[in-house]
Amino acid sequence: MEETRMKVLVNDEDQYSLWPTYLDVPSGWRETEKVGSKEECLAYVKEVWVDMRPRSLRRQMEETAG
Repeated sequence: MEETRMKVLVNDEDQYSLWPTYLDVPSGWRETEKVGSKEECLAYVKEVWVDMRPRSLRRQMEETAG
């Protein structure tokens, strides 16, 4: 059985998701440069998504702290 190729998507809140390459990218998401096996894509997400807070929450917390 052939393994499904995945791509890594990101939304405007800097949240990441894995998505099969054969499906259209859903509204509100955009592709990153990463395409590969599920394991490769998960490793990429683990490397780049170091702050799981949504962008809007990070901004709010920075404004409150500053």
